[in-house]
Amino acid sequence: MPHRVVVIDYDAGNLRSVARALHHVGADPIVSADPADIATATALVLPGVGAAADTMRNLRERGLVEPIREYLAAGRPFLGVCMGLQALLERSEEGDQECLGILPGVARRFPTNGGLKVPHMGWNTIQWRYPHPVTEGIPSGSYFYFVHSYHPTTPDPSLVLGETDYGAVFPSVLARGYLVATQCHPEKSGRDGLRLYANFVHWARQGSPLPAATIAP
Repeated sequence: MPHRVVVIDYDAGNLRSVARALHHVGADPIVSADPADIATATALVLPGVGAAADTMRNLRERGLVEPIREYLAAGRPFLGVCMGLQALLERSEEGDQECLGILPGVARRFPTNGGLKVPHMGWNTIQWRYPHPVTEGIPSGSYFYFVHSYHPTTPDPSLVLGETDYGAVFPSVLARGYLVATQCHPEKSGRDGLRLYANFVHWARQGSPLPAATIAP
């Protein structure tokens, strides 16, 4: 099967910028809301900005929830971006919204006490917790661009690939098997963001599904 990177189209605000970044690193992505394209993808990207309720409603209305779950259940390469990470969790505090339930955890709002500005917007660092193919060549402590009011939490520390400090340390990159999801926007993060996309595309081309135990420490 030829390599097919599919970017899920559900009217996400960063859809086109994610697709452009993937094209820039040589992926030639397909932007599609067709469940058949998801089923035949060799790599799947879920972008996203905005509210959890809008994201889940749009995914449901387009009949994309079960195709995404089936794709992920097969252990195939997947990249979530910003809301595309939070949608993977069980729930978001934003409107007490039920999410896809792929990964254990909840998206929680940043506290506003102590003068912390919400949303968390601008450049911040990510510290890698262990080596991973998607972070290859990107130094720990590199800067990435963030825009979000809610942040992921998880009871499973083995899922946390990267951490960021904003008032407190939160998981900014989650990973399990061939699934990777970032709270930051790599498409807005310059050279290191493009390197992350390039690494994901290269990793996805390598072959069969990868058990989580071969990646997580």
